[in-house]
Amino acid sequence: MVFPMIRSLREDRDWTQQYVADRLFIHRRTYSAYENGVNAITPELLIQIAQLYGTSVDYLLGLTDSPDPYPKKAQKKRQT
Repeated sequence: MVFPMIRSLREDRDWTQQYVADRLFIHRRTYSAYENGVNAITPELLIQIAQLYGTSVDYLLGLTDSPDPYPKKAQKKRQT
C-alpha cells in the first residue's frame, strides 16, 4: 500500500527522510520504501508516524480528509 500522505506531510515540514527515519529509529532506506509503497508499514509504526506528524492513522490511510488527530482518551481516576 502506498502512503502518499506521509511524503506530503514530511515535505510540508521541510523534513528530510533521514530526519524522519531518525525519529522513528529506522534506516532512511526503510522509510523511503514506506513512502514509495515498497514495504508495508506495521500498525505499530503507522501509529508512531501519525504521532510524529500530529495526525490520525485514518488520515494516513486515506480514510478521512481531515488531518486533525483524534483526542486522547481520558484516563479514569482510580478510586481508593
